[in-house]
Amino acid sequence: MAVNNFKEDELTKETVSIQVVRRLFAYLKPYKLPILQVLLLIGLVITVELFNPYFLKLGIDRFIANKDVVGLLVLSAVMVALNVVSMVCSRMRIKIMSGVTNKVLMTIRQELYNHIQKLSFSFFDERPVGKILARIIGDVNSLNDLFTNSITSLIPEVTKIIAVMIIMLSMNYKLALASFVTLPFLAAGMFLVETTSRKRWQMFRKKNSNLNAFTHEDFSGIRVVQSFTAEEETSKTFLDLLKATRDAFMKAVRINDSFWPMVEMSWGVGTVVVYWYGMRLIEAQDITVGLLVAFTGYVSIFWQPIMNISNFYNTLLTNIAGAERIFEIMDIEPDIKNDAKALTMPKIKGNVSFKNVTFSYDGQNPVLKNVSFDVKAGETIALVGPTGMGKTTIVNLISRFYETQEGTVSIDGYDVKKVTIESLRSQMGVMMQDTFLFSGTIKDNIRYGKLDATDEEIIAAAKAVSAHEFIMKMEKGYDTQVNERGSRLSAGQRQLIAFARALLANPRILILDEATASIDTHTERLIQQGIKSLLKGRTSFVIAHRLSTIQSADRIMVIDNGCIREMGTHEQLLKNKDLYYQLYMAQFKFLEEEAV
Repeated sequence: MAVNNFKEDELTKETVSIQVVRRLFAYLKPYKLPILQVLLLIGLVITVELFNPYFLKLGIDRFIANKDVVGLLVLSAVMVALNVVSMVCSRMRIKIMSGVTNKVLMTIRQELYNHIQKLSFSFFDERPVGKILARIIGDVNSLNDLFTNSITSLIPEVTKIIAVMIIMLSMNYKLALASFVTLPFLAAGMFLVETTSRKRWQMFRKKNSNLNAFTHEDFSGIRVVQSFTAEEETSKTFLDLLKATRDAFMKAVRINDSFWPMVEMSWGVGTVVVYWYGMRLIEAQDITVGLLVAFTGYVSIFWQPIMNISNFYNTLLTNIAGAERIFEIMDIEPDIKNDAKALTMPKIKGNVSFKNVTFSYDGQNPVLKNVSFDVKAGETIALVGPTGMGKTTIVNLISRFYETQEGTVSIDGYDVKKVTIESLRSQMGVMMQDTFLFSGTIKDNIRYGKLDATDEEIIAAAKAVSAHEFIMKMEKGYDTQVNERGSRLSAGQRQLIAFARALLANPRILILDEATASIDTHTERLIQQGIKSLLKGRTSFVIAHRLSTIQSADRIMVIDNGCIREMGTHEQLLKNKDLYYQLYMAQFKFLEEEAV
């Protein structure tokens, strides 16, 4: 499980690389035709490259030895023509494969994004947003070279090595075996490097994820940072995370950089062995000079793809950690998902029932303890009580944002666990305590409650909550752009827009979590009549600390320590002189003191 801060590294599962690679390259299956085109082009390029040393042998042993100038010119013209064709084919294969790679990355990114959207609140509770962004953006981008090189480099290079080995063995098996003498040492060295390199690249991605998490958190809370003049402290933290990322990167790169010296040393030693042994064979008249020249050409062709494959292997080690992190998220099963036999929720009437419901966020400390109540369709239920006692948890369970550990939550007799999530939530309107506005226009943010709403419906919803007046005073009215999270608007204005968004959905069950918390008393009075008319005919749950806003509720539930301590109307609860009475009197006294 990942940790919910930027100071600690994420915990990742150890997976077998070959399984990750297979799963990764399964994304190429829909692109068989363009890949086949690329492979054909690669075949032409390889064929030309393999013929070049043979043309040299032919030119030396036949045309130069016989002083056949015309034949030599014809051979040269053929070589030039074939190599021009090879260059064109090489460019075409890169262009086609780049297109395939971009489509594959888009598919992976979309799948990852769609999957994350389906994950329950607990997933987001456990991770900073920056760490999630690091996987969607950075880790997916890291796969670009991997996909491109796998087709344009790995397949042709392996093919080339096999072809060259066959040619070299057929030309002279003794020289061929001499040129292969360093391969076992190279393979052993690469294996030793791989075992260390993978872990170091995993660590780099973890450190980079921490850096992303801090940067996102810091800029999201920039007003707090500047208000408390904490710029120097946050800059120091950023520098520390930056250094940790750099150090992890350098450790990984140092290991990867050892590939090139190993390959070049093996290449150099192998070439020296071929020349030394080749000269002895010439002295023994076992081979011709032309054959040795051609053979050394093939040696170069043999080692060049090994160099390229080692580079691809380097890329694989570098980016396989990104693929592991992507698939780790994709393999997380949503805590909240449709049952195999889930029914489509019919049009909701609004009868809500809790039967012996117990719930805990961490599985150990219960937030709700054996809670039971019944609400009739059309009732307005107010939830009050001290902070952290379970009010928001109750409405979250109605929307099935979390799953109960014990007991059942039902609507119109349907257990919410046994109906599809979409059919349930599409009939509910929720205005959370944390008001969130998207970047875009005011109209777009209100329309989020009903994507096909007309402008008239949007304006009607805004008028109902008294948002229309302040919206029309803005420079472009409903087309005014709001920044991310609505930073251009006051807290009260943001809440009014979010209120209009929830009401526009015309839900059968309406949930208002601290809906008037950021609205001043004057504005609150203006919207009370609008709220009253909009709540009529639908079941509503209203969470409020400001008790003056819920006095007209059909019933008030007082939640304390995870249980329903009291239930009744405003007048009934005042007569009881229990917790509600204490809360009301304390608030009433506070308002009197404030007025003085």
